[in-house]
Amino acid sequence: MNVVEITSKDLFTSELADKQEIIIDADSLILGRLASIVAKLVKLGIRVHVVNIEKAVLTGERKRVIEGYKLLFEVKTHRNPYRHAIHRPRHPISLFKRAVRNMLPKNINRKLRLIKLVKAYVGIPQEFEGRTAYKLVDISINSSEHAKKRPRDIVTLAELAKAMGWNPRGAT
Repeated sequence: MNVVEITSKDLFTSELADKQEIIIDADSLILGRLASIVAKLVKLGIRVHVVNIEKAVLTGERKRVIEGYKLLFEVKTHRNPYRHAIHRPRHPISLFKRAVRNMLPKNINRKLRLIKLVKAYVGIPQEFEGRTAYKLVDISINSSEHAKKRPRDIVTLAELAKAMGWNPRGAT
């Protein structure tokens, strides 16, 4: 897979905007910023494929980020707080799609139609071999403003998902 490094501003130029689908490599990209850009692209009607989603990162102290997500498992419903909890995603793809879904318009019909344009993959599927993927350098954790952060201030989506109970295929 050919990876082309561009800025998010260049992604919205006329050169790329007239494409019907875009492949984005999520390796070392910040989850919230990536989800925001994907939501904007989807609103334009562009189909977005995001590969290596498990390598996307969340910034913040590792313990605080993981405990913050685990805290959501303890929240129960108001109707019957003793029986049911709200479904919380554990898979990296589900975590990413939830972030994108929350950035789409609140109209449920439009939201459902737009979220179908987003596809995320753990790793790189065979069908994308030999195609061009874009890496957004300005929202990367390696960019100048985030290079100052300590390594413990970064949690990958795979680490978060494993801490929440996700078991990747092939692992025992």
